[in-house]
Amino acid sequence: MHPTPSNFPIPRDTRAWTVQVWVSFGLAVFLCATGLSWLPGQNLERAFMVMGYVFCLSAAFVLAKFVRDSQRPALAGDTPMWKLVVWGGFFTAMGLTGWGLVRMEINDAYKAYLGVSWLFLISSAFTLAKTLRDRHEADLTEARLQGRREARADAVAAAE
Repeated sequence: MHPTPSNFPIPRDTRAWTVQVWVSFGLAVFLCATGLSWLPGQNLERAFMVMGYVFCLSAAFVLAKFVRDSQRPALAGDTPMWKLVVWGGFFTAMGLTGWGLVRMEINDAYKAYLGVSWLFLISSAFTLAKTLRDRHEADLTEARLQGRREARADAVAAAE
């Protein structure tokens, strides 16, 4: 007997893992928001730091999707310019935000807090993106298998 796709379980993350990922991401957002909201200095400096964090977060999700899509040949038709935009955007966001954080005239302990919470945010964003993508792909695979089962059942019913 040859194995069929329906004989293989569809890999899925556990509920505990998914909860942990969402809690980590929420905690990272909360820590960053708390640090940025209490950031000493001028309003313009705070605004630029918030924009930097948002830019980094957005660039992390775009990079995660780009890297994941590049792993699948059917989706890897990106142009070299798009690769440059994605990677360049991520490194620009991270570099400028880090540079702004280092150059701010605030207490070193506060800089350390903002830096660690920022890196936690980026790390948890990558993990969240992977978890969401894994669930999406498992859902697609399950839907395809269900469609095949229904088509097979219809074919058997029509043959009888």
